[in-house]
Amino acid sequence: MKSIILKTASNYLLPLLLLFAVFILLRGHYKPGGGFVGGLIASIAFVLHSFANGLQNTRKLLRYPPGAFIPVGLAISLLSGLAPMLIGKPFMSGEWLSVQVPIIGLIGTPLFFDIGVFFVVIGVTLTILFTISESIL
Repeated sequence: MKSIILKTASNYLLPLLLLFAVFILLRGHYKPGGGFVGGLIASIAFVLHSFANGLQNTRKLLRYPPGAFIPVGLAISLLSGLAPMLIGKPFMSGEWLSVQVPIIGLIGTPLFFDIGVFFVVIGVTLTILFTISESIL
């Protein structure tokens, strides 16, 4: 039997943890954090939800299989590395827009690389943990 306290807490913690994961992702350019740590925090949010509400409910919440996030993240990261080549710069050069966005700061190719890493980490972590979880049941 699932704990009602854990179930209620996980329903409140999921959006908070996802918001914190995005904060850590966006903060990673200037301070510790980034796509890897943000992706782990987002994965933990979904794992907590699956503990409290069951794996099938968490899969429904995600809408896509976790493995689908891996190629999306790889594509975003690859495109962020190729983008500077369009203006004659080397692969993976950091390029930024001249406009600052409130809260985020400068938007550039490193941000998109981190977003790609964020999705890859979520995809790999949840695929591994959900597969282990299914094999135990």
